[in-house]
Amino acid sequence: MIDETLFFMLLNPRLQEQLVKIRHASEEREALRKAKDTGISYIDTTKISVNAAVLKVIPEARARACNVAPLTLANKRLKLAVLDSRDGKTKKLVDELSSQGYVIEMLATSRYGLEHIWSFYKFVTRGKSPITSRVNIEKERILTLQKELISIEKVAQAIEKFNYINFSVTDFLEIVFAGALANRASDIHLEPEEAGIRIRYRVDGILHDVTKGLKADNYKSITSRIKLLSNLKINVSDHPQDGRVTIGLSVKEVEMRIAFAPAEYGEIVVMRVLDPDAINLKLSDLGLRSDDLEIITTELSRPNGMILNTGPTGSGKTTTLYAFLKAKQTPEIKIITIEDPIEYHLTGIEQTQVDEDAEYSFASGLKSIMRQDPDVILIGEVRDKDTAETAIQSALTGHLVFSTIHANNAAGAVPRFLDLGVRPTSIGPALNLIIGQRLIRRLCEKCKQRAEITEGLKENITKFILNLPKRVEKKTIEEIAMYKPKGCDACNNSGYHGRVGIFEFLLNDPQYDKVASDPTHDVLASEGEFEALIQSQASESKIIEYALSKGMVTMQEDGILKVFSGMTTFEEVERATGKIPWREKEIKK
Repeated sequence: MIDETLFFMLLNPRLQEQLVKIRHASEEREALRKAKDTGISYIDTTKISVNAAVLKVIPEARARACNVAPLTLANKRLKLAVLDSRDGKTKKLVDELSSQGYVIEMLATSRYGLEHIWSFYKFVTRGKSPITSRVNIEKERILTLQKELISIEKVAQAIEKFNYINFSVTDFLEIVFAGALANRASDIHLEPEEAGIRIRYRVDGILHDVTKGLKADNYKSITSRIKLLSNLKINVSDHPQDGRVTIGLSVKEVEMRIAFAPAEYGEIVVMRVLDPDAINLKLSDLGLRSDDLEIITTELSRPNGMILNTGPTGSGKTTTLYAFLKAKQTPEIKIITIEDPIEYHLTGIEQTQVDEDAEYSFASGLKSIMRQDPDVILIGEVRDKDTAETAIQSALTGHLVFSTIHANNAAGAVPRFLDLGVRPTSIGPALNLIIGQRLIRRLCEKCKQRAEITEGLKENITKFILNLPKRVEKKTIEEIAMYKPKGCDACNNSGYHGRVGIFEFLLNDPQYDKVASDPTHDVLASEGEFEALIQSQASESKIIEYALSKGMVTMQEDGILKVFSGMTTFEEVERATGKIPWREKEIKK
């Protein structure tokens, strides 16, 4: 028999409400205890807003079975409310999500808190094929496609078949995506024209036509599907939109940045391919000469100061700075980045993204980061005075700061800082190293052909070598091996395969002060002279003159040295850096 007192309590709504509150409070105390035991943060989910769209990440049945609830999702960073982070089912789910590229942050909550979140599943749209920002291509399928699409010509043939068969948007996009990956494309361009749809891939920095003959009949279906995948508005075509989509390939995930823009015959689409393999580079993989690599190693060992990288969009600055971060990464130091956007996710490094809507800019974000006790900071770009001044103060107060700034060369970074309104007295002490960078194409190792050197060119090469700084390892004319492109299936008949960086370093290093006046030393920079130039607000040409007098190897000279080692060609160096004044054009066939 039920106790009479309890029976009357159950009939009393106020008493029932009080019992619920007591039970809730007890569960929250238990959740707090578990949070302390497991070392994770506690959250009361009844006090936060719930986004029903985020719940799609984990189906309701699976969430209930594993005692979890997704809370927020931004840039693959998923906050997960959990009943017990030590539970086997919870751990298994977290491992699965991590393998899909999600970065998981677990927060302890109560059973009551989970029930509160689960109650919102009724607002999640259900359907047979829910649209997500993800395209999954089965391993067997992608392997088959990549074997078939071994050249841009093969991709063109596969795409043009869609003019004659029943059109499937899914199959079309699989061909386009797989073809881009198989041919190492960094960008995919879809361009509507009067005669049809033009598709182009950017490979090694150069755009290649894939096809011009795709019928325009299905273009609206193609753009609508891409918009759906990247969470953009389908009914908007008169102004630009930007989105993102993930391609799941079983072995890895490749993200794409999507950009739509209105044009005369329809919307232009550009898809930037963010293959994680592209940033898995060590310092030794960047194309640095041994003397430059020694400078970088020394500068990365410093506990504070700023390393700036300059160059246009697509010059490899992000890849270089990520290689620096990986070289610095150890369990003993904390690395935080602020980027716009986060292009690649780095394990073990805390990455944050600019969000202007939330008033999280480079400047405000950097100030917030400084309260997180970092040792190393990466700032995606110095764009304004506030960011520049905060970055410099960070470098002066015990932090190693990496960043980029828009300038044509290393010397141009200083006038750019001055233009932003930064005090000249702060710039010199903060800067350790300024890098100028470009990317040039490598010759295809499978088909490159040895090139003979004319007598006139030999004479010019000898003079060039004699004028190089002492620190550069010099070759005699007999040791120089120059090659020319031919073209084969491996390089899509371009003669080039892959790219390599060319660099110039403007170094500001106190250790060189003592030897600055000694002509037997190849002094790269003298802190006193360099700071005096900055404080006098010297022009870019004056800074270049100074840097050359201290032994700077320019980007063009670095590229020429790579020509001598058989890595690239004069044409590639001139394409990136301009005319080589002394070069004789004729090289014997």
